[in-house]
Amino acid sequence: MKPMLPVLKPALPETGDWAFEIKYDGFRAILDWAKGKNIRLWSRNGKDLLPKFPEIRDFLQKYEDQLAPYLPLRLDGELVLLENPYKANFSELQSRGRMKSQEKIEQAAGQRPARFLVFDVLCMQGAGMADKRFTVRKETLRDFFKELSWPLKPDPGKTALLQMVPESGDSQALVQTMKDYGSEGIVAKQKAGKWEAGKRSETWVKVKNWKTAACFITAYDQNNGYYHTAVYKGRTIFPIGLFLFSMNSEEKAVLTQAIQNNATKEKGGIYTIHPSICVELHYLEWDGTQLREPHFHRFLFDIPPEDCTYENFRLQQAAIPDEAGATHIDKPLWKNPAVAKLDFLFYMRAISAQMLPFLRNRQLTVIRYPHGVFGEAFYQKNCPDYAPDFVETIFKDGIRYIVCNDLKTLMWLANQLAVEYHIPFQTARSRYVSEIVFDLDPPSRNEFHLAVKAALMLKDVFRDMNLASFIKTSGNKGLQIYIPLPDNRFTWDETRLFTAFIAEYLVAKAPESFTVERLKKKRQGRLYVDFIQHAEGKTIIAPYSLRGHKDALVATPLGWDEIKEGLSPEGFTIEAVLERVKKNGCPFSGYFESKNSQPFAPVLAFLKNRS
Repeated sequence: MKPMLPVLKPALPETGDWAFEIKYDGFRAILDWAKGKNIRLWSRNGKDLLPKFPEIRDFLQKYEDQLAPYLPLRLDGELVLLENPYKANFSELQSRGRMKSQEKIEQAAGQRPARFLVFDVLCMQGAGMADKRFTVRKETLRDFFKELSWPLKPDPGKTALLQMVPESGDSQALVQTMKDYGSEGIVAKQKAGKWEAGKRSETWVKVKNWKTAACFITAYDQNNGYYHTAVYKGRTIFPIGLFLFSMNSEEKAVLTQAIQNNATKEKGGIYTIHPSICVELHYLEWDGTQLREPHFHRFLFDIPPEDCTYENFRLQQAAIPDEAGATHIDKPLWKNPAVAKLDFLFYMRAISAQMLPFLRNRQLTVIRYPHGVFGEAFYQKNCPDYAPDFVETIFKDGIRYIVCNDLKTLMWLANQLAVEYHIPFQTARSRYVSEIVFDLDPPSRNEFHLAVKAALMLKDVFRDMNLASFIKTSGNKGLQIYIPLPDNRFTWDETRLFTAFIAEYLVAKAPESFTVERLKKKRQGRLYVDFIQHAEGKTIIAPYSLRGHKDALVATPLGWDEIKEGLSPEGFTIEAVLERVKKNGCPFSGYFESKNSQPFAPVLAFLKNRS
């Protein structure tokens, strides 16, 4: 069965009765499961995707008994690798789809499983539903997901591999979500519309979340019709990609003639030209060499090629909210590695979806470096008077703290050169503990192996207690282990019982390696197990925050499989962290999902009876 397809439009419809969904960048697929027959996940060109993505079949087969009453079943959706709840990573999905080795396929499925995001139901219990109203189909789908306790919205932190794509009646709010999270686009669907196989219908309309690039043309290839584009990186011409589409025949003829008439060189049908013709392109993503889905938007007759710079290209690519600002982007912040303010802003924007959940509803303390790490830094707890109105605050203990709940606030802080983000172990309006964190602090990076040793010992302890634990680098010389707790349940006195017990356990097991001695001169080269820091009013560096040390390292979430001999904190730079998240997702993605199922109460009861 060929899928129904949306019509691409420049804007969402403003009149009519529509519902709106986030568009995810993946492989469009239809799931078929008939009684007594194998499951199939058909691609648009009729190929079964399950051999390349066996994790979807394995997940469904676990629910075979619960699903039996709904068969035969047919669902429409998108196969994706989620980067955040509203964005999928298409390039990594393509890499998965090209794998041929069964061993590599199974390894990839285990490390970063794909998810099938379902947005429509076409058949249930053998009854066709394609001719029913969209709203009826959607409600049926929602009831189906509720019955199976599957997620009603996409979430990379949830283990269920079938997740529903919800609809919204608020297009403006969804557009803001699309921009904040870097979604591929939005699909508008007429509420009364039917599902029409193989048809590109006006009852489904899609708009894409285009990024904009101002660049100049460097060449024309008459063999395939593509135009080559570039920007200036310093004085060097830096290629950014090719484009072909969305230019009318008259524009294309005039442009091609102009390039051929003014070419400085022609070889093999490729005409090269000096930077002189500026254009604005729309595209979805840039992978460092090529633009994805680039197309011509307009000529830029009013700017010289010298204004088409790499810095402006990256700034446009980052899509920083206008309200946040981006000033003095060429200011150097670190020397070695060389990190300018633009690099820092780009990182903060790119990692925002992974970082913001840990800042949300927390009283924030930042360390600002107005002159980079070369100059003087200062702590900031009080929200400054000049902060924009959109910055949320909470007043506590005589301090008006910033509460960073959205992208605008995060990027405003970043533009103010707030480099380090420190958060308490509780949310702003709760007196209970949100998580336990063990700070494993060796004397220096030369003794980082002690942090690895302690972490592996604690990993086994927490596993035996059935406690979910997560680990990250401190961004300097240590490791930090998190145990998420159910909200509004455990007090500081109760968690202190646990932290003291664990610290004493480590020291008892390896007194030559670990200590709880607060005075550095008495530690004698041992790792300090800092359980005192876990207390009301204290803070810890937030996941994905940069540190203000000279080497620009990030407090980086890790997978437990990475904690082994030879691990070094020095590899977790801005570029490395962004590449990690792109390729493997976030190791803390299941953090908040684990809170409510965390069996901490029995552990605490044991410790209370013991004391």
